[in-house]
Amino acid sequence: QVQLTESGGGSAQPGGSLTLSCVSTTNTSMAWFRRHEGEEREFVAAADWTGTSTSYADSVKGRFTISRDNTINAVYLQMNNLIPEDTALYYCAAGRLKYAYSHELGWWPTWGQGTQVTVSS
Repeated sequence: QVQLTESGGGSAQPGGSLTLSCVSTTNTSMAWFRRHEGEEREFVAAADWTGTSTSYADSVKGRFTISRDNTINAVYLQMNNLIPEDTALYYCAAGRLKYAYSHELGWWPTWGQGTQVTVSS
């Protein structure tokens, strides 16, 4: 059974940066989603197994970067220029395939436990 271990959440001021990490027990495409309080999870970013094919939600383009270290089956989310609207519970997800990914919540079979990101002054 695939397991995901997340780390790196915390607090930051507007304009600050945080990096989230997720280590998987398998080497497939991976993604980050987030859930604002009272809302459904929304897509943030995804990368195929190589890390060369990536996709971002419009709300984070130019500010967030997804990257991979496949020597340890890890995916990272570098979050720069944070804004209060980035405050959410962030989840790592792993797919079934290496080279395909989706923005759709239901496409991803395996999820991490979530890590809280809070942006406030």
